[in-house]
Amino acid sequence: MDLQEIRKQLDVIDREILQLYEKRMDLSRDVAAYKMSVGKPVYDGERERQKLETVENMAQEDYRQGAGELFAQLMTIGRRLQYRLLAEHGQAPDTGFARIDRIPTEGARVVYQGVEGAYSHQASMEYFGEDGDLFHVKTWEEAMRAVEEGRADYGVLPIENSSAGAVSDNYDLLIKYHNYIVAEIFLPVKHALLGVPGGSLEQIHRVFSHPQALMQCSEYLNSHGEWSQISVENTAVAAKKVLEERDPSQAAVASEAAARLYGLQILRSGINHNKDNVTRFIVVSREKVYRKDAGKISLCFELPHRSGTLYNMLSNFIYNNVNMRMIQSRPIPGRNWEYRFFVDIEGRLDEPAVTNALKGVSEEAANLRILGNY
Repeated sequence: MDLQEIRKQLDVIDREILQLYEKRMDLSRDVAAYKMSVGKPVYDGERERQKLETVENMAQEDYRQGAGELFAQLMTIGRRLQYRLLAEHGQAPDTGFARIDRIPTEGARVVYQGVEGAYSHQASMEYFGEDGDLFHVKTWEEAMRAVEEGRADYGVLPIENSSAGAVSDNYDLLIKYHNYIVAEIFLPVKHALLGVPGGSLEQIHRVFSHPQALMQCSEYLNSHGEWSQISVENTAVAAKKVLEERDPSQAAVASEAAARLYGLQILRSGINHNKDNVTRFIVVSREKVYRKDAGKISLCFELPHRSGTLYNMLSNFIYNNVNMRMIQSRPIPGRNWEYRFFVDIEGRLDEPAVTNALKGVSEEAANLRILGNY
């Protein structure tokens, strides 16, 4: 058959498909109206599974998988339409978050992990001011617990580094504790090698720092194969250890601010291989609030361990034209090969497109948690 003739026939079929698609969406509106009247949820996983199985069995063998994918998409689009219609009729999910003009920081008590001179300390001063009421604890978990228990109004924790990636343990803490992200801080990171006053590079045998800092400086540190690299709680703890032990064979990877604070000598500055290294810190509160000019939402959900579930979940954002900024996965403890997904999207919780997307996610995912809007 001539190619032009084939294309003409395809055009005819496409118009017929489009007409049938519009009829199907009209019926989806009727389904939404019925479900609103009886309070029935939009998503019926078992009904969709049966429908897909029936369609695939009706198709010719060569086309079964494609037919299943096509009808899965049609049902997904129909669900998105129904979610939108429900939201327009006041059946949007109640997130429990309150919108406020600004995050109150006057007189706030702020906790961070580490000691003075740590990057978390610098990030805390960046957001709350050098005269802020700051105190430190030994671990990130202690910081999260202090906020949840009310001993601190806010906590400052690192969540992501531009060269070393996510701080995975802190993602887990966002699930373990009922605190919410209210702000973020981007802190440029410039690591230096610090030693005792009067020391030299030739004397170094052991280097102490946080594992992330050691990773960020691995190119320089690994070029000195004679040095042992030893992990400690954070960079400022490493600097303090070098100061207290006064051993010229020991050095710390920490900030130049830590060198000034502890009176250490900068043996080599700027040793991180990514010179544009930035760490993103989050500010958490036990209050479920967001600023009226917030532009990013962090959320977490779990999915069944089946093919296509993540794609179907993310299509809630695609359909509502909501841009996704980040996705991370973490294994769920005690459930082999099942994962919890952390997602950042653009928008504000009171925007219709976001509301519609979250309605779909809340019905189709397990254990949806909104971690903050900031």
